[in-house]
Amino acid sequence: MDIYQTLFEVIDTRSFSNMWYWIALAVVWSTASHFVLGVPFDLALRAKRQGGERMTDLEDLVRINIGRLLNIAEVSGLMLTALAGAVITILGMTGFVYGVELAQALFLIGFPMLLVGALNIRTARKIATEAPKGEFLVSELRRHRFYVQFIGLISIFVTAMWGMYQNIVTGPLGG
Repeated sequence: MDIYQTLFEVIDTRSFSNMWYWIALAVVWSTASHFVLGVPFDLALRAKRQGGERMTDLEDLVRINIGRLLNIAEVSGLMLTALAGAVITILGMTGFVYGVELAQALFLIGFPMLLVGALNIRTARKIATEAPKGEFLVSELRRHRFYVQFIGLISIFVTAMWGMYQNIVTGPLGG
């Protein structure tokens, strides 16, 4: 058997039948739901349980992260929105109009992450204007995390269904 044939059988170059794509998808959504506005969610839970200095640390960390996020949105928001819109449109058109599986796979990761990014900015603005403290801040972070996880759940479901469909249609050898 040819070494290249063996290599390409072991490392499938199609996206939806590639184990590394699914690992990357899991890592993306795990990271997105763990870091709420850049703050590890376990830190919020620990601050709620223990209070005191831990809660002060959480409030400071949230304040710093939403300041960074809102500054980026204010300074570069228009350019980042245009760039992200162009990239996601190119991926969507290339993937679903021209049938490029890699573009489909990247679109199915990228588009929901754009929604999460918009949700991050919305929540950061809400926290900046209302300035919740203590338990109210933790509940706001918990609500935000729930929405991120809900988007992730829908995204993973749609990606899995589309990936299974692609694997059925293309067959085991990409034919």
